[in-house]
Amino acid sequence: MPMKKLLMASAALLLSVSAAKAQEKTLTISVYGFAQDEFKKILYDPFEEKCGCELVVETGNSVERLAKIEANKADPVIDLAVISMRDALAAAKDGLTDKIDTSKLSNFDKLYDIAKDPNDDGMSVGYTFYASSIAYRSDKMTVESWADLLADDVVDHVALPNVTTTQGPLTLYMLGKALGDEDPSLKTPIAAVGEKKDEIVTFYVRSSQLVQLMQQEEIWAAPIGRFAWSGFSKMDLPIKWATPKEGQSGGMNVMVLTKGSKNRDLALEFMDFWLSTEIQTALAENLVDSPANKDVKVSDEIAENLTYGADTVANLHLIPSQVAIDNQETWLSEWNNKVGQ
Repeated sequence: MPMKKLLMASAALLLSVSAAKAQEKTLTISVYGFAQDEFKKILYDPFEEKCGCELVVETGNSVERLAKIEANKADPVIDLAVISMRDALAAAKDGLTDKIDTSKLSNFDKLYDIAKDPNDDGMSVGYTFYASSIAYRSDKMTVESWADLLADDVVDHVALPNVTTTQGPLTLYMLGKALGDEDPSLKTPIAAVGEKKDEIVTFYVRSSQLVQLMQQEEIWAAPIGRFAWSGFSKMDLPIKWATPKEGQSGGMNVMVLTKGSKNRDLALEFMDFWLSTEIQTALAENLVDSPANKDVKVSDEIAENLTYGADTVANLHLIPSQVAIDNQETWLSEWNNKVGQ
């Protein structure tokens, strides 16, 4: 073969090998479907540029995404997933996830303590959380305790979440605290709600229902997650976020590594990038996620719409994942018996 053709063939082979290697450097993540335009701009595109890799993003609800991880357990397709801390514990018990080597996360020590190992098993790291409290008309009522939701003079202007929603058990958990019974069965707060069921305006399934009800003055109060607060804060009504004496509940979303992932190092690199002060600040400033990184600093105006700051985090009462898993069927059974919704 003439030297020129040989050189051209060698160059083509090298290009082919390089392209194949680049193609191999692909990270597949499984995430919630919301705010994907913001995530692409703030997180995904910058990471691809940094790592020189391709990021494949799969979205869907938790049930669908966990089912896919289970179905591909023998030959994982997903490298990293973000799910609730309860789902993370269930996935770990089903052998779907692996321990996280936090020594490879340069931003790990910047996290609030509750986000470092949410389930105490080393299998997940929290990247965002939210508070759950009561949005209420401050000109119509005061809220000093979660039990105020069931007071005779306001209960007929209250909406409560159905037990099948994320906010349902959180509300009942805090009502139980207010009523002096913290048994994880939630029987006492469910019974208390059952006694008032005919007076309560509605047992909502979607928080989006509440803004209209509040605007029409059908309700004066409703427990919500902080992520839903912006819809209320924009209304031309005196609506406040309650700080009950029992504290606030809430939830946390976490990152997990799938067991048998072929891209573990790249997944850890992405995880660390997401937890960085720069990325967590940008996500917070765009009201995408509340920061789990305690070094994040935002304006008071931004903070008003987030679960933000050491004092707020210290005031969160999260339902332990194992408690939620063990009692889910009991909660539903008790609710159906006493409330019937």
